[in-house]
Amino acid sequence: MGKTIVEKILSAHSGKDLKPGDFAICDVDFCFGQDGTSAIIIDRIKALGVKNLANKDKFCMVIDHSSPSPNMGVSAVHSKMRAFAKEFGLKVYDIGCGVCHEVVPAEGNVLPGDLVLGADSHTCTYGAIGAFSTGVGSTDLAVALASGKNWFRVPETIKIEVNGKLPKGVYAKDLILYIIGDLGANGATYRAVEFYGSAIDNLSLDGRFTMSNMVVEMGAKCAFFPVDEKVLSWVKEKSIKRKPIIYKADSSAEYCLVKEYDAGDIAPQVARPHTVDNVVAVKKIEGLKINEAFLGTCTNGRLDDLKVAWRILKGRKVNPKIKFIIAPASRRIYLEALKLGFIETFIKAEAVVITPGCGPCVGTHMGIPADKEVVLSTANRNFKGRMGNPESEIYLASPATVCASAVSGKITDPRKYL
Repeated sequence: MGKTIVEKILSAHSGKDLKPGDFAICDVDFCFGQDGTSAIIIDRIKALGVKNLANKDKFCMVIDHSSPSPNMGVSAVHSKMRAFAKEFGLKVYDIGCGVCHEVVPAEGNVLPGDLVLGADSHTCTYGAIGAFSTGVGSTDLAVALASGKNWFRVPETIKIEVNGKLPKGVYAKDLILYIIGDLGANGATYRAVEFYGSAIDNLSLDGRFTMSNMVVEMGAKCAFFPVDEKVLSWVKEKSIKRKPIIYKADSSAEYCLVKEYDAGDIAPQVARPHTVDNVVAVKKIEGLKINEAFLGTCTNGRLDDLKVAWRILKGRKVNPKIKFIIAPASRRIYLEALKLGFIETFIKAEAVVITPGCGPCVGTHMGIPADKEVVLSTANRNFKGRMGNPESEIYLASPATVCASAVSGKITDPRKYL
């Protein structure tokens, strides 16, 4: 019987011939924590009495969820992370570096074929470049850091094919929202997802990162996109000394579900409160007034996303009744956006550009909505209280839809601005 990608990667990292449902101890290529989870990782390492870390050179911490610190308690956590890093000689991406799911791969820590663990649920993002990456709890991450290994149950795999061409004004975010709306929040629980088709091949790396980032919102353990020339070129730019290992599913691989979609059928989408699978076409709720718009996060804070925003905001102003917050996903992206003139356009349009990080998305600071306020966000989650106030409502959409809506003051189909 042939194997899927996840079966091949876990088999290679365990030294065993694995099939779905098997349990195995596997070598971990890279792992990390962020400032919302690293304090527990540190406490677990101390409790274990570990003096030498097996994954010392394959681990980092990222300060992104509260960057810079909004209060004394968070400042203490940041100080604890820096002290731990100094003690063990570890890498810390400090305030302003950006969101972990942009920084970790962009800084050359991940390759196709790697097995990566992160103490953050959206670690599945790196499937965009063919890595098996998944989120775990802080205790599991501490075990991986201490031993260089962790245990896994081999998941079944769903195959998704998207052919055709995405229409004008429709983006990767719309596509993944549409798929999540179809499969449901539990439609891929503890399963891997493999994406194929002409529409997938035509996506940029930024678009693939967006889609891979959100598979956890339908319960998936991880995702995989084809490792093509776009991926290999991107990896080469990172000057990684290790060589990538490209895994492809066998033609005889068995899937628990196969889904096919026509990209041409998809229109701009929006997820309504308070679940990500509560998805409808934008036209069905067009005209709904909003109070805040947010562009950024590990889902949609990359250069492609900022470019779309620039196209829409160029020569326009944000609606005076709207707070529009923009957070580049990393310092590198921020600098590139500056060179291209995007940031100047945003500021002239009267949007607010903030430090790269997660603040508004996770509700720690820099944009917490008031009671009854409606937010349209490019983030990956719209759970009640996600942005810091359970009395507000969060809608999710593509950068284009968010920017068009920030201009009009209400949820708007972006195609009229493009």
